[in-house]
Amino acid sequence: MTPVTDILNIAAYKFVDLTDREDLRTAFVAQAEAFQIRGTILLAPEGINMFLAGTETQLRGFIAWLREDARFADIYCKESWSAAQPFRRFFVKLKNEIIRMNHPTIRPLNGRAPGVEPKTLKRWLDRGHDDNGKPVVMLDTRNAFEVDYGTFAGAIDWRITKFTEFPDAVAAHKAELADKTVVSFCTGGIRCEKGAILMREMGLDNVLQLEGGILQYFEDVGGAHYTGDCFVFDGREALSPELKARSQHASAWAIEDPDLNQKLERIKQAAA
Repeated sequence: MTPVTDILNIAAYKFVDLTDREDLRTAFVAQAEAFQIRGTILLAPEGINMFLAGTETQLRGFIAWLREDARFADIYCKESWSAAQPFRRFFVKLKNEIIRMNHPTIRPLNGRAPGVEPKTLKRWLDRGHDDNGKPVVMLDTRNAFEVDYGTFAGAIDWRITKFTEFPDAVAAHKAELADKTVVSFCTGGIRCEKGAILMREMGLDNVLQLEGGILQYFEDVGGAHYTGDCFVFDGREALSPELKARSQHASAWAIEDPDLNQKLERIKQAAA
């Protein structure tokens, strides 16, 4: 029997100057109620980060409305489907950063690090080197518990517990990354985008970011060179390379997920 996948899920972000976040929050809440969608939107002076779910008609209607604002006209949404609504409610949070690093000088708006498309990365990994013959090293910028759900084969994992630890980890391991092509990656692209800029500012000019993150890689090329699933911060828990959800629960956000400890315990048992 074909599984029911009635709920469209999208993940999207964009670095863009936002000076009217209070007004945006009011408008987003009203439109989310009108379109009956759920999820989370983070707004910061540096941009927007969204994780939303609803029926296809509802969610595409909301995104069409959002793109009427010129600042969001070109926002790209990564899509997947689930049988159940993975969020309990909708809310908008105002933040200092859409992904916290505590390095205010890192501003993707001022220029981003070069990226590599998923299909190109797969070709490099198939060969074991990039187009110039340099060894390719995969660098996971996610938290340790996310990595335990799955990652690229042989990826560097510094076991950080939050992204604010990433700059110190780079400083401690910088010498190990020399003379290699380093591809930083994360779930959807936002952390590896900031991380790649940071590493370049620290003198590592051989760093690329995986365009669209793991989810875009799954969508474009599947699970080649990847082991396990990709943790996501909602009730789906994790997505397989086929973008199928591991769980079908409703969760506002991972830190508010009453089942999170049980999920982490399952990881420990599987790794034992």
